[in-house]
Amino acid sequence: MRTVGVVGAGTIGRGLAQSLAMTGHEVVLVDIAEEALDDALAQIRRDLRFARMLGAQSAGAHEPVDTVLERLRPTTDHAELKAAEFVVENVVEDWDVKSEVYRILDSVCPEETVFAANTSCVPITRIGAQTRRPDRILGMHFMNPVPLKPVVEVIRAVHTSDATVETALRLLSGMGKEGIVVNDSPGFVSNRVMMLAVNEAAYLVYEGVADAASVDRIFTTCFGHRMGMLETADLIGLDTILRSVEVLHERFGDSKYRPCPLLRQLVDAGYLGRKSGRGFHTYEQ
Repeated sequence: MRTVGVVGAGTIGRGLAQSLAMTGHEVVLVDIAEEALDDALAQIRRDLRFARMLGAQSAGAHEPVDTVLERLRPTTDHAELKAAEFVVENVVEDWDVKSEVYRILDSVCPEETVFAANTSCVPITRIGAQTRRPDRILGMHFMNPVPLKPVVEVIRAVHTSDATVETALRLLSGMGKEGIVVNDSPGFVSNRVMMLAVNEAAYLVYEGVADAASVDRIFTTCFGHRMGMLETADLIGLDTILRSVEVLHERFGDSKYRPCPLLRQLVDAGYLGRKSGRGFHTYEQ
């Protein structure tokens, strides 16, 4: 597979574009904002230089930075995705935005192009039903930071064909990653468990049981986790966490997924985690 489209140049999208370019793929990186594309390329350039400086052994880390960057084609024009054999969508967790993106992709891309939704909680079967090719749509849940994570959760929707799953696993293999295939369900496996845990950790702070540092420290010191639940939430983005919990609450109708008021308040205040410099913790920009 030569050309891959990446829609959305946020944290996961730019990490995915970098990982694909480092493994020899031509990448069409699409975002509606020029500023987001400029920020993405600057971030990718910094990360590639850092990887070379550290002598990283991952694929592409030994190549000149400009050689890897030449494989990236940033654009605000979705029509350039017509050259892509595979497209991974990484836009915000908002149904109206996602459904509009798939309407555009469906009209622009060749019939044989496979679409992968990189989403935290939106059901893949619902996305597939928005297109004329539901058998060529599946979910691919990449984790942050994408270039360093060896495993990807692959979600098979109701209409997803075996050939589509095989194509996705082949793409991941070419990126040096393994795909673990699960069936479609809100939150899939990873986020159905993790979002519930993060939301409950937020409740512990909200109820005054412990502060954020103490909650995280219990998980890092007692259980050996590399990051605490609330540090992880800050890394993902509290707006993404809140929207994911809201989707789980809506789809299951179960009160155990009710969003913590503190989580909603932090998002309302613009405290979104690492990307804004403040969330449950404070970060230097």
